[in-house]
Amino acid sequence: MMARSLYTLALHLLLPWAMLHLLWRARRQPEYLRHWGERFGVFRAVPHAETLWIHAVSVGETRAAQPLVKALRARYPGHRILLTHTTPTGRATSQALFGSEVERVYLPYDLPWALRRFLRHFRPALGIVLETELWPNLIAVCNEMNVPLLLVNARLSEKSARRYARFPRLTYQTLAGLAAIAAQGEDDARRLRELGAPAVEVFGNLKFDVTPPSDLPDFRALIGSRPVFLCASTREGEEAMIVAEWSKVGAGRTALLVIVPRHPQRFDEVARSIAQQGLKLQRRSSHLPVAAETQVWLGDSLGELFAYYAAADVAFVGGSLLDYGCQNLIEPCSLGVPVLIGPSTFNFAEAAENALAAGAARQVADAQALVAAACGLLADDDLRKRMGEAGKAFTAQHRGATAKTLELIARYSPVPS
Repeated sequence: MMARSLYTLALHLLLPWAMLHLLWRARRQPEYLRHWGERFGVFRAVPHAETLWIHAVSVGETRAAQPLVKALRARYPGHRILLTHTTPTGRATSQALFGSEVERVYLPYDLPWALRRFLRHFRPALGIVLETELWPNLIAVCNEMNVPLLLVNARLSEKSARRYARFPRLTYQTLAGLAAIAAQGEDDARRLRELGAPAVEVFGNLKFDVTPPSDLPDFRALIGSRPVFLCASTREGEEAMIVAEWSKVGAGRTALLVIVPRHPQRFDEVARSIAQQGLKLQRRSSHLPVAAETQVWLGDSLGELFAYYAAADVAFVGGSLLDYGCQNLIEPCSLGVPVLIGPSTFNFAEAAENALAAGAARQVADAQALVAAACGLLADDDLRKRMGEAGKAFTAQHRGATAKTLELIARYSPVPS
């Protein structure tokens, strides 16, 4: 208790900084100024009589929740699904994926009084936390108010495990308060057990069960027959390096480079970076067909990543060229798109290792090697076909985490399925 009390005191002392942080983030993303009350447990949303609650902090977790939300709605049709988020982009992704099918709010800060307000307002039958959201007060208050809290699709990198290990007592108490833990892989489970998690099961990754929306826009109709090299979910610093190398090789005279930044608040910044390289730029937000002279198409839209992948001949998955840990490479593999990744893969370590072993992906050291590999693949139809087929087989082999997670939830759900 002492460790959590000190933690809670520190959070209260940091509240002025948290407010300033929201204001600072709002300079680039005004959505941070909205729904402030929710971060302190004040909600306008009307609670439903029966609620199942899923916490998906941002974009990746929200997309991973897609098959689980669908399965829960089918099994518990009388229940309302409540999705909580931490970031505006997570909330916007939820709106794009689920619309009015779910309720969505921000999860309050990890302050006991704010969390009690949240639980009293929505009265969830149980809570499901995705991936690595280990908040000591959230877990303690859920126990206090008899709300079973499950950590599912759990992942824990070596880096994160070392950070949690600095606070062994608090971490142990936090993990012990969870009703159940379902990890993505054996390495994640081992790290959680080493930190003191009492029982961890391995179910695989929910992201293998994500399927493309049925109403995808047809980007090929906008692009035409040109070869397409897609750089998806790119992070800060990566786009400039890629565009610089692309402009050197002259591939833009025939192939189209498509760049889809991970964060929407960076769309304008990336557009300026491309323009500075002297390349002919067009933006998706223009809603016009891609002109023949366009060299770079900027994907400045939300909720359309599958459509970009479906239109690509070769895809680079961002966050891997610089040390961000890689974004989701499972989606392009599932569509049969050959995948290129950089050296940093700690967020998808097991999936990246398996995709490379299956021949569905190739790893490059830097931007120069990335562009060279992309050009080589664009020129080799047979190799692209083999990698695409390997990607489909790789993803099919690893599906099934949703069904296992649904059975875990049924153990703790107070209502019959």
